[in-house]
Amino acid sequence: MRQAERGWVSRDESYGRRRAHATSTTGPPRVANKCSAQPTKPNSPRPNLSSLPCQSAPSARPYIRPPIPMGAAEEQHPPAPAPAAVEESKRTLVFTYGTLKRGFSNHGLLQDLARAGDAAFVAAAATADPLPLVCGPYRVPFLLNLPGEHGCQRVRGELYSVTARGLARLDELEGVSRAHYERLPVSVVVDGEEGTVEEVVAYYAHRGYAAEMWARSGRRGHAEYSPAVAAGYVRRVDRPQHLTFLDQIRVFVSSQS
Repeated sequence: MRQAERGWVSRDESYGRRRAHATSTTGPPRVANKCSAQPTKPNSPRPNLSSLPCQSAPSARPYIRPPIPMGAAEEQHPPAPAPAAVEESKRTLVFTYGTLKRGFSNHGLLQDLARAGDAAFVAAAATADPLPLVCGPYRVPFLLNLPGEHGCQRVRGELYSVTARGLARLDELEGVSRAHYERLPVSVVVDGEEGTVEEVVAYYAHRGYAAEMWARSGRRGHAEYSPAVAAGYVRRVDRPQHLTFLDQIRVFVSSQS
């Protein structure tokens, strides 16, 4: 009774008041940081904070630019033409002087090539220098690669532009691989362009019999393989089939004129 009058309180009651006051003024209880040390018991040694595990936000991965494929820059430019296309665009000027000319028996081949886009007529022309033009067996024409011979003249003919494919067809007709004729350079002058010399090719008589053919013809040549000169011409299908072309030439050069 005396204690109550003096305002005294017990030790337990005083502690409870202080605890209630602390709770009401400081707000909700603090949450321990995940990275902080766990509470320790009194008189226990303080833990080493550097050795405790600490969870941190994952670091962002650096941006890596994807590699540019090799050759990507070149794809912006037009591709180079294929070898076959380049070869096809290349043309050869061929001087024809005999049966390949218009109006003669083998001109049909050039017409076929022209329809396929493998040949085109360019102009009439003549050799820049005199060359022997003679007729062999069955009035077959031969241009001889014997420049400087007396008794010959500048030879007239026709000029054609031919693709590689067309040239192969002409080589087959002229028997280049069989030593019938040989394709060699020749200088020509296009009609109406006197003074301008063009370097083209022509099918000459093969060198293996050219000199004998010249001698057999009496060393006299023609200026043009005209219808009059070609009179008596015999087509291949109408010649003796048991003799090759070279056999026919041997028979011709060994006979008397």
